Amino acid sequence: MMRPIQVKNVNDIEKINQIVSNYTYDIWIHSKSGMADAKSILGMYVLKLDEPLTLVVPDNVNPKKLFKELSEFIQFDNDVELD
Repeated sequence: MMRPIQVKNVNDIEKINQIVSNYTYDIWIHSKSGMADAKSILGMYVLKLDEPLTLVVPDNVNPKKLFKELSEFIQFDNDVELD
């Protein structure tokens, strides 16, 4: 599953990294210039924040709790319920 995500600065990177590190499944952030493991703080630092970013999680997991925790960063469509 993919969702656009907005990361503005180093504080956002650190906050996102802390949240995703609590999950057992793979979580990636893709950009035009590459991709980073969202659980890797160093990987996240190489992201170009001026490019569109996409949060990617496996299709076989329920990301509802993750999306709720990241709601200040994720851009949602109407098809996602967080409650």
